[in-house]
Amino acid sequence: MEVTNSFIPTAGVVGLLPMVTYFFLVVTMFAFIGNFIFTLSTQSAISSEYRVIHALTAVIAVVAGASYYVIQSYYHNMLAELATVTDINDRQTLIRESYNAIGQYRYMAWAITTPLLLIQIVSVLKAELIVIKRQLVMLLAASFFMVLTGYIGHQQLSFDNEILPGPKLIWGAISALGYIVILLTLYRLWKQFGDQISPNQQRTYQQMALIIATFWSVYLLGYLLTVVDIDFNWIHSMYTIGDLVTCIGIGLLIYFRRLKPLEQ
Repeated sequence: MEVTNSFIPTAGVVGLLPMVTYFFLVVTMFAFIGNFIFTLSTQSAISSEYRVIHALTAVIAVVAGASYYVIQSYYHNMLAELATVTDINDRQTLIRESYNAIGQYRYMAWAITTPLLLIQIVSVLKAELIVIKRQLVMLLAASFFMVLTGYIGHQQLSFDNEILPGPKLIWGAISALGYIVILLTLYRLWKQFGDQISPNQQRTYQQMALIIATFWSVYLLGYLLTVVDIDFNWIHSMYTIGDLVTCIGIGLLIYFRRLKPLEQ
């Protein structure tokens, strides 16, 4: 549909699955904008010692929201072109090749949001920075290594923008090493400091670590699915839901667990 030379996609011209994908992208952008506003407006409700960590949620929301603005904008442009393509194979080729171009912006956002999320998780342990300095550096280095090598794997493309399965899987395996290091480091931190914090903090740390362990594995699954014959809109949606749960979910856990006591 066109209104004063502006294209507004509908399922009738682009298909239902692309529209559902577009729905998730736009809603996620709005959700991060709302999360940013919510985080800033609730700073005073957070105990003073946790306000800096809570503020990281706002930074994450800005970065993720900006990336989703870019992603949904380019995806919208792809839908405008998709509406002019009638051949089924050509439509899938356009969706696949556009994913390879659009998807890179996720990695650029993850390079910032991933280490910030890990800092938020580690802060729950209330350990002195000097004591956990080595483990924290390990986490941040592993997260950047994981994202950077994943991005390099994402860019394993031929001249005509088709995925090169062999090189992509190799870089995916290399990237997975960073993910394993992150899980092992979080587990070791738990074993070392878990019994030194309150039951409420223990539950928060466990829930955050569970989110990381489960939903970051969804990213790995989506990465692997790019080398098989699948509609890449499914991968777009998987990654979008994963970003929503991890970035906003961990921020909400921090908020609800670290509210000021009512008597204050």
